[in-house]
Amino acid sequence: MDEPISAVERYPAKYWHQLQDGRIQCDLCPRDCKLHEGQRGACFVRGRVGDAMVLTTYGRSSGFCVDPIEKKPLNHFYPGSSVLSFGTAGCNLACKFCQNWDISKSRSFDKLADQASPEAIARSAERYGCKSVAFTYNDPVIFAEYAMDVADACHARNIKTVAVTAGYIHAQPRRDFFAKMDAANVDLKAFTDEFYVKQTGSHLQPVLDTLMYLKQETDVWLELTTLLIPGLNDSTQELSAMSDWIVKELGIDVPLHLSAFHPDYKMVDIPGTSTETLIRARNIALAAGLRYVYTGNVHHAEGDTTFCPTCGSALIVRDWYEINEYRLTPEGRCSGCNTSIAGRFEQFTAQFGRNRIPVVIGASV
Repeated sequence: MDEPISAVERYPAKYWHQLQDGRIQCDLCPRDCKLHEGQRGACFVRGRVGDAMVLTTYGRSSGFCVDPIEKKPLNHFYPGSSVLSFGTAGCNLACKFCQNWDISKSRSFDKLADQASPEAIARSAERYGCKSVAFTYNDPVIFAEYAMDVADACHARNIKTVAVTAGYIHAQPRRDFFAKMDAANVDLKAFTDEFYVKQTGSHLQPVLDTLMYLKQETDVWLELTTLLIPGLNDSTQELSAMSDWIVKELGIDVPLHLSAFHPDYKMVDIPGTSTETLIRARNIALAAGLRYVYTGNVHHAEGDTTFCPTCGSALIVRDWYEINEYRLTPEGRCSGCNTSIAGRFEQFTAQFGRNRIPVVIGASV
């Protein structure tokens, strides 16, 4: 039985239409949820009230933190800067391995303790000295209206916006949503439809469509993340096919983050990913022609470092989320051979560091 939608949760939603049989269909993502009165979609946060769809988490967050931008992960988007991060509740995927499951799989709004208007979030980001605001922890696609309004408020104060997303979204909302974003890290969870169907309850092709759209039709800075799960998406054949596709469709300059899986949620019977597996996967991606391939969730100095693709110099040497050495010019060029490095860069004077700082944001901030 769906939880009743209270009056305070009824923010008018976009992207739906009425069906001839009386139901309304959500047109935000490829799930195409068809709803009777009072029902919620698979994401849980979009529901039907009367003859309209509402978003139940507008202005309501599961919490705010100031993070290093590298934690998103984004290694080529203003390295060393800080980002104000937040999410809401719910998700339109059903990943058995979700590592934020207490938020994204929530069927209760008890966790949504923090309330903030878009303007309050932008003001707080400015006050904390954040270069950007990130929509993360759960997928911002499902709270698109809220995220887009926050993005407008941020841009009015010259603050960038970042989407951390699985990219599972229909074409029209995709255009509207990413028109408001300056950068995105998209989870490419695997490179087989079988994995997407069995492990996430979704399909691969819409994600590939999002990636091609972002790279070929927008100026959004794009990085990818793939969580490698032993025995499910880490075979040499699949990694080679994925790397070849990225090179062909997205180009050699798109950074790829290969992250280690840790048993969690409904997938606790599979061991964590070894460092050796990540190194093997990184070597496959580099051999395919990708210039910037990183390892995540493990301590691996080489996999944390940004190298010049021309002279091989170590340009940004990281230790987890902390930058130990920085050898890029303000324009994003190698200080040794002057090769232009793909990304968004500026004068590097100091870094936020590896700490995460929880903050409280009220509507009156």
